[in-house]
Amino acid sequence: MKKDINFGTVEGIAVAIATTGDANWNVYLLNNNPFPIENVLVASKGYGTVEGNEVKTSVLRHMFERVEARSFVQVEPIDPAIFHINNEYWVSYYIDRQIYDKRFVFVPDTVVQENLIDINMLQMQGVLHS
Repeated sequence: MKKDINFGTVEGIAVAIATTGDANWNVYLLNNNPFPIENVLVASKGYGTVEGNEVKTSVLRHMFERVEARSFVQVEPIDPAIFHINNEYWVSYYIDRQIYDKRFVFVPDTVVQENLIDINMLQMQGVLHS
């Protein structure tokens, strides 16, 4: 049935893993569009292989009624101990009556010091996926 749904092209939406400089890391959803998005669902999970063993985290689901234009929401805290596996964030939302859907995957070992950038909207350093 999913093939029967017309998903719009996702633009202006990003996911970031960022830190304020201490040992705490968080995942953020950024709406860079000049309009709000509504009924936002973010499903997160981690998966990969460590020393030849398959590793999976629990699937977490987060609902946000509205993310205002040019703003962000904190999705969840994240433990740096899982930066060595894939961290996936599947984002679905509505603009008016149109549904949009996109999967953002932070592949293993991309959240490292060398890849950190300044994320102006957050006023933090992190890795941005758009």
